[in-house]
Formats: sequence, structure tokens, C-alpha cells
Amino acid sequence: MQICLLAVAMIVMSIRGVAAQDARSLAGEMVGQWELSTAGRDKTCVVTLKNETSPQGLKLELEKGCGDALPFAKAIVAWNVKGLDLVRLQDAKGESVIDFTEVESGIFEGRREGEGIYLLQNLAAARALSKSTDQLIGDWTMVRGSGKSICGLTLTNTETTPENFAVFLKPKCDPLVAAFAPTLWRIERGELLLLSAKGEIWRFEADDNAQWRRIPDSADPLLLVRQ
Repeated sequence: MQICLLAVAMIVMSIRGVAAQDARSLAGEMVGQWELSTAGRDKTCVVTLKNETSPQGLKLELEKGCGDALPFAKAIVAWNVKGLDLVRLQDAKGESVIDFTEVESGIFEGRREGEGIYLLQNLAAARALSKSTDQLIGDWTMVRGSGKSICGLTLTNTETTPENFAVFLKPKCDPLVAAFAPTLWRIERGELLLLSAKGEIWRFEADDNAQWRRIPDSADPLLLVRQ
């Protein structure tokens, strides 16, 4: 019995050691500049997470104007890592203002009750994403994998709703595309999204700078090719 209890204690201590190591690793990876934003990135502010302790937790610095863009940010004075994968922005009492978990590499997602989803993502990556949106503006052709053109469309920089831009179809589109009838487009987590007025979404991922492939892939792929 004593041997069994000792073995269990050693396992528990080992698990706790791994958890502590993972938390320290995540904390180290988080040090630097991050963009705190609404899900649509229509309101943003820069947060610098530091590897310095304070009575409230680890120190951070908020960009001037953060409280105007995101009112809840006025309460944030420190940050910390909780458990294995939770990044917490906290108030002067050490209580959570908002908790984030990683949804993909470099992008964390958090929710505030009654307000919705917020993102915390690497600042350099977020700014690169904004730049890539500008690079996509212009005329495109939708083609089958065989190379047959089925529709022409124009991606504009006319922002109709936060982070969504107008897209216009050219005449004589294939019935498949005409029935879908996209009216908006945006870049989201590296994907190009076309959205219809009915709420349908077609997703495309980049093959290269001039070509995007609809996902999930199919035997008869659909491509967006720069004109």
C-alpha cells in the first residue's frame, strides 16, 4: 500500500512539474507585442506583455487609446498564464478581465459575457494580414481545375461592414456562382472568404500569391486566379 501511495505521489508530482514547465514555456512565448481586438478587427489596440513581475501579476503596457477603443481595457493592469493554455488579462485585484485560449498558432480567442468574441494575436502577423487584404483588391477570375473560366469578380476596398468589403460579380457567371451571389469578402485567419447575402460562405486558401483554392478541396476544384 505504501509503495502504491508513493508511486501515485510521484506521478502527481511529475504531472505538476510538466504543467508548471508548460505554463512557463507559454509565458515565455507570450512576451512581446500583441494586437487586442474585436473579432472583426474593427477596434484594436496594442498590448505589450512583459516578463517582469508586479503585485498584480506580470507587467504589461497598453497603447494609448486602448481604453477608448475597447472600454474593458481600462481595467487591465497585468497578465498571467493560468493552467496549461490560458492567458489571462487581469485587473488590480488579480481577477480576470478576459481569458484567452489559443485557437491556432499565434491567435488566441476570448469571450466577454454580453459583448462577444475578442482576439489576441501576434502584432506582426496581424499587420501582415491587413497588408495582404490591400494586395487582394482588384479583378479576379473564378476557374475550374480544368482551367475553364466560370466567372469574373472584383474585390473592392469598400468597407460595407466592419472588416467586410464589397465584391461585385461580372456578367455571364456560371449558375453555380450566380446562385451563390457573393456580396462581401474578407481575409480571416489566412483564408479568403466570400459571403452571400443569405449567409453562405465560400472559403479559399492561398496556393500562391496569384491563386486561391476553395476548401474543402474536391475532385473538381474551384480556383480564384488574379487577372
